[in-house]
Amino acid sequence: MGAPDREEYGPRTRPLPFERGTDGPRVIMVGVDGTRTSERAGSYAAGLARRQGAALVVVFVSSPSGLTALVPGMDAGAVQRTHDELADELRRECRRGAEQWGIPVTLLVRRGDAYGELCSAADEFQADMLVVGASEQAGHRLVGSVATRLVRAGRWPVVVVP
Repeated sequence: MGAPDREEYGPRTRPLPFERGTDGPRVIMVGVDGTRTSERAGSYAAGLARRQGAALVVVFVSSPSGLTALVPGMDAGAVQRTHDELADELRRECRRGAEQWGIPVTLLVRRGDAYGELCSAADEFQADMLVVGASEQAGHRLVGSVATRLVRAGRWPVVVVP
């Protein structure tokens, strides 16, 4: 039996009616994937949530790749182990951060398309702001990164951390 895809740490949030555009963000969502820029985005989002008294929702999305079936020598088991190790590390960091900063933190572990999963989670949690790291992949300059797609969607304020 695998780990749950949603875990909550720290104090409980006060139930408030949803109202976009209030004095500050109540729910800050950050997308993480284990890259350096997503780690910086996570730190930025946690600090912002602490200063604003907001809840933090951390969304870890690993994208299953069809490449594992096509590339000789690529081990699907190794890809799964990497996913599990990153998720375990995020669990520890979220627990530690919730206790240290005294903020409510929810960790979502998802598989699939990062853009689609972030949009779905942002709607589910009624996020006031999304924070993501800038893509380090050269191809994204031509095709468009997750950050670019989120900004173009125009549904939430998006902070892109370099």
